[in-house]
Amino acid sequence: MHVSPITLEPMQAKYNQPVSRLLVESFRNKFQPLTKMSDSELARCFEILLHHFPDEPTSKRAVAVQNGEVVGTLSLKWKTAEETKQENLFPPWDEFKTFGKWQLLKLTIGLYFLTHQLKVGECYIADVAVHPLHQGKGVGKLLMQWALNEWQDRPQLDQLSLHVSGKNQRAKQLYEQLSFCTQTRQQSLTSLLLFKEYEWEYMVRQREAGESA
Repeated sequence: MHVSPITLEPMQAKYNQPVSRLLVESFRNKFQPLTKMSDSELARCFEILLHHFPDEPTSKRAVAVQNGEVVGTLSLKWKTAEETKQENLFPPWDEFKTFGKWQLLKLTIGLYFLTHQLKVGECYIADVAVHPLHQGKGVGKLLMQWALNEWQDRPQLDQLSLHVSGKNQRAKQLYEQLSFCTQTRQQSLTSLLLFKEYEWEYMVRQREAGESA
């Protein structure tokens, strides 16, 4: 039986909707207890955010595609000494008003607490998601290799980092295979209350001497 290859493509506007649905599929257990939004409402919120905040000079998203279907995605963000902070304004309220102010406020709070403050020289994996029906097929590893290549192409960035839930041992094992090491373990009652996640591990891969793409 022939299996179609999985290809990686740069994020494009045509992928906003399927990527939004994939993010909901992967992270609904974090956002739905907080916002009480349905899958379709959360997906629409993410789609609006992707529309208003496409890839910038300091961010990049890859999309894994098989048979025309989005099966995975990964987002990178980085910070260098030369780059100035860009001011991100929230999208127009008119696009969110159907969700209600209180739901939008809770979503904004959740996104704020999940946002990592980058250090100069850091390349950060902001999110990685693989469709449940395609897990165990190498999609996550393919996306992580893309992230490694992108990081190695930027010698001014000395580390690649990410956060992983203390409960997600499968993902942690993959990251350890790729030479990530746990730098800190963070326990947060706020995170427990908002996302039902008490412990997060901050994992880092340092650039070795002479390492390049």
